Amino acid sequence: MKVSQLLQRYEQGERDFSGIDLSGVDLQGITLIGVNLKNANLTGANLSRAFLTKSDLSEAKLSWTNLNFAKLSGCKFIEADLTKANLNGAFMVDAKLPRARMSGADLSYANLRRSNLWGSNFCGATLQKVNLRQANLSGANLNWANLYEARLTGAKLYGASFNGVNLSQTFLKDVDLAGVDLEGVDFSGARLGGSNLEGANLVGANFQGAHLQNVNFQGANLTRADFTEALLDQTNLTGAMLQQVNLEQVRRKPRKIKSVGIETKLRQNNHPFSFSDRWLGVG
Repeated sequence: MKVSQLLQRYEQGERDFSGIDLSGVDLQGITLIGVNLKNANLTGANLSRAFLTKSDLSEAKLSWTNLNFAKLSGCKFIEADLTKANLNGAFMVDAKLPRARMSGADLSYANLRRSNLWGSNFCGATLQKVNLRQANLSGANLNWANLYEARLTGAKLYGASFNGVNLSQTFLKDVDLAGVDLEGVDFSGARLGGSNLEGANLVGANFQGAHLQNVNFQGANLTRADFTEALLDQTNLTGAMLQQVNLEQVRRKPRKIKSVGIETKLRQNNHPFSFSDRWLGVG
């Protein structure tokens, strides 16, 4: 369909364009508010800076589609294919993307606040500086995704997978990651204040320079974790496994530590000293 025909039908009040084939079409800056594009084929289309607010793109084909800086708040992308799509800077507040396929997509600087991303696939996606505050990422696949400086405060992460994810410099305040497998994850410079990582697998995790005020690490496996220059004010490490942990130059003593097999030293204010049973709260 030609763009002129599409716009003419839209201006005449038509809103149902389900199943339409617009693959490869240039729709830059187009306004299609509240339209039905379910099952539409938009593969490789240019929708840069388009206005699609409150439209339904469920099960649509959007792989390689350009949606950078598009207005997509309140849109439905249920089970849509957004593989390799460009969503850089897209405005997607309150969007619904359960089970959407976004592997390899670019969502840098996108605003997905309060969006429903349950069960979505972000494997290998670029999410640098994305806004995911209060978003529902339960069951999402974040394996190998880049979330550098992303905002995840208050996000729901139950059942999400994080293998090889980059969480450096992220805002992860008040999130629940209890029992999650986070082995080797990069949290350097991240802000996790008030978060719950009780029982999490954090073997080899990197917390260099991270802000960990009031974080609950109770019972977590922190073997070989690196806390160099991390802020541990009021941090709870009761029952955590701390073998071979690097705690050099931490900026506060933890509030509670009761753990086993500690094989490291703490350096604070350039004065090294060893852990003691009294300091650890055992014995």
